Amino acid sequence: MSFDIRTPTLLADLGGTNVRFALADVTSEQPLMSDSVRRYRVRDFATLADTIRQYFADTGLTARRAIIAAAGRIADGETVQITNNPWAVAARALQSALGMDSVKLVNDFAAQSMAVPLLRPEHLKAVGELPLPRLDRCDHQTFVVMGPGTGLGVGGLLRRDGHCSVLESEGGHAGFAAHSPEDIAILHRLNQRFGRVSNERLICGNGLVNLYQALADIEGQAAQDYTPEDITAHAGAGTDPLCVRTVETLAGIFGSVAGDLVLTLGGWDGVYLTGGLLPILLPWLQRGGFRARFQAKGRFTETLRHVPTVAVLHPEPGLLGAAALAVMESGRALVPHA
Repeated sequence: MSFDIRTPTLLADLGGTNVRFALADVTSEQPLMSDSVRRYRVRDFATLADTIRQYFADTGLTARRAIIAAAGRIADGETVQITNNPWAVAARALQSALGMDSVKLVNDFAAQSMAVPLLRPEHLKAVGELPLPRLDRCDHQTFVVMGPGTGLGVGGLLRRDGHCSVLESEGGHAGFAAHSPEDIAILHRLNQRFGRVSNERLICGNGLVNLYQALADIEGQAAQDYTPEDITAHAGAGTDPLCVRTVETLAGIFGSVAGDLVLTLGGWDGVYLTGGLLPILLPWLQRGGFRARFQAKGRFTETLRHVPTVAVLHPEPGLLGAAALAVMESGRALVPHA
């Protein structure tokens, strides 16, 4: 089927709690049409198709093609069961329901990863003392892209001979590796609750609650009935020492997992940190525990000292990456900004 670059492409960033929509103009150097962005709560709609219809009705916009970045494993490029919400999406069924010409499903962190070439310096903040990575440093580069929100997303960006591609994964569900006596104590308690303990059990919104409850038990304290927002609010205000310790602990474990992913994927060129929880965590990541545990990799400690870690400050990196994928699907070259 031919691709008419004059018509916009619908973009969706579908997570466990929210779905965000926008349109892409694939002829533009800045393909994400920022004035078209809208957010909806998943729990307010029965299906993704219903939510898209509401978006079109609210904005008066329309599109014939769609790229859906979804938080889950894409089976055969055709279907996805969202990991942290009840929706299941099938590309062909959605295309038929909306009368579209094309619907493409991609993993949400495939989109987050593809956003990296379009990020400008003002969208980035170094975590640690190393300078921001450059995407034109050499012709063979590998980056880790990861971050916490409702869950923990993991992807990779590969740059080979000037061309970018993404590595889709469910690395957030890899098993948690304890690195300290406190880690072991936390793991013991979470293992009693969940059986197998994945990284996502600790590094996400609900992970804050899991960590808080485990640390309270370790200290012999009665845990309060806190939400993730309660924990970060008390930590930020300094009104509950256990909440402070919880967020500091999460930052350190986050660093350990990020460093493990560099070793696993060969992401020697840098780690981009993103996700809905990142803006809240960023001040804690900057305090040192994240980088200390990121680098603490035994015989590879010196190597990890030279791997930059970067926070993504763009408000909609998932939609930006979906826009980048729309540009590539149209046959136009994606020109990195950095």
